Amino acid sequence: MTANVPFARMNGLGNQILVVDMRGRTDRVSAEAAVALAANAETAFDQIMAIHDPKASGTDAYIDILNCDGSKAQACGNGSRCVVQALAAETGKKVFTFQTVAGILNAVEHEDGTISVDMGKPVFEWNRIPLAEEFHDTRRIELQIGPIDDPVLHSPSAMSMGNPHAVFWVDRDVMSYDLARFGPLLENHPIFPERANITLAQVTSRSSMTTRTWERGAGLTLACGSAACAAAVNAARTGRTGRKVDVHVASANPPGILTIEWRESDDHVVMTGPAEWEWSGTLDPSSGAWQRDADMAEEGVAAP
Repeated sequence: MTANVPFARMNGLGNQILVVDMRGRTDRVSAEAAVALAANAETAFDQIMAIHDPKASGTDAYIDILNCDGSKAQACGNGSRCVVQALAAETGKKVFTFQTVAGILNAVEHEDGTISVDMGKPVFEWNRIPLAEEFHDTRRIELQIGPIDDPVLHSPSAMSMGNPHAVFWVDRDVMSYDLARFGPLLENHPIFPERANITLAQVTSRSSMTTRTWERGAGLTLACGSAACAAAVNAARTGRTGRKVDVHVASANPPGILTIEWRESDDHVVMTGPAEWEWSGTLDPSSGAWQRDADMAEEGVAAP
């Protein structure tokens, strides 16, 4: 197959994103291609954001999102900012409307280069998150890791930001927990029939918090935008913070902040933060074979 589809390697606070331009095509990036790209050190990613021609009137594009294990994702806030930056550089536009499997996303690039994405309304009902058991109040569900009388993590807040999230509240540095060990167990716990993103959150003031996330289908991630949104919203609805919070993403590289506002006026969650372009190339969406732009030497060509 020919590696002829343009893509860009980008990141949002270190969250590795491949933005793939599938416009004008009827095929999709295959799960096999995603797994092959994720397995290569040069193209390893957290999410693929595949830009397709719009399906609905009034939208700029349809975005298909894949995790590094080839599974589909419903939402990716950091990836959405990367798409905005890429399309803004191409078109000169500053305001965009995207359609995803989770619904409509509106986004804008500001003069300072930061990008705001309207992530829509949070979902709190247990059967829509979804959870396998009924919980009247999802601000605190029965789930723990460790001994019954002295759990390491317990009683997370659960919700959906288009994808399922569980936020565990901790009192010490989020980096001091062995999330690489606990993450897979919690992501795949039977209480989450569609798996879940697992976040550790430490509230540091009424307007700031620190997070670290094990991302569903991706594992330990440097940053996760929808998880930052979930942590901020759950902090507000449990009375820990106000409705606008600076989320310090502990594992981001370089360190960074996402500003999350859960608007009282319409219940929407707006995430504002940076995006960064790294390099571009072309790929084959069926196999994952790829080639880097402006580097035609043998070491710049790769295939799974």
